[in-house]
Amino acid sequence: MMLVNGQLSDSVNALDRGLSYGDGLFETIRFEAGQAPLWPRHMQRLAIGCERLHLPAPDTELLWQEAQQVGAGQSRFVLRITLTRGVGERGYAPPLTVAPTRIVAAFPSPALSTALYVDGVRVYRCQTSLADQPLLAGIKHLNRLEQVLARAEWNDPAIGEGLVCDRHGHVISATAANLFAVIDGVPVTPSVDRCGVAGVARAALLDAFPECQVRDLPLGEVLNASELFLSSSVRGILPVQAVGDTVYAPGPVVRAMQQHWRKLGF
Repeated sequence: MMLVNGQLSDSVNALDRGLSYGDGLFETIRFEAGQAPLWPRHMQRLAIGCERLHLPAPDTELLWQEAQQVGAGQSRFVLRITLTRGVGERGYAPPLTVAPTRIVAAFPSPALSTALYVDGVRVYRCQTSLADQPLLAGIKHLNRLEQVLARAEWNDPAIGEGLVCDRHGHVISATAANLFAVIDGVPVTPSVDRCGVAGVARAALLDAFPECQVRDLPLGEVLNASELFLSSSVRGILPVQAVGDTVYAPGPVVRAMQQHWRKLGF
């Protein structure tokens, strides 16, 4: 089920700036038993994105009501909220008067094998790198071509994700998840101040485990880590089994974080 500006629809105006320029934001939110444990964090990031892009922030109570409407009858689903600058004249200049387009849609939750959470996923080392753009770093803007190109690098169904670096050789994330590495017993997640997305699952783990470090993470350190795992608001906490020929074993850190994830309500 999908709502466009509160009305049942599956289409938008062909002149919408989200379509023409990727001028907008999105959030992908997991619902369990009709609840979204990370809803406040998603709304906080959406508000930050609106401030960065100079977009009017949507009413969060209205978004919640629409989420309940599109998810009616489903106990588990994934909600996508898309917010664009709306229809505008041709050209990059934003319209003086903004009438945002708001899309709220519910989709079935992805089916993931229990074995992936126990044994981990295989990860491909992507050649596509992320460009520096501090203004857009952290937020979930609609321009995802870097991730599309990175994901196009493999089609092996045995590979569950791709490892993506910036142009300096620092690991940033997976194509659709944040990354944590355990180095000398300390969990480390890459800084996303220049590029990448500041995931809400990542934020929840950073709050719960203050010993975590946030810093630049060279590829060599990642490959030598004792544990490696991914965090995603939709997929949860997934151990990494291997990056190419480098093999990892799930350890106490990822198990502790998986346990915390379950306590959150997932």
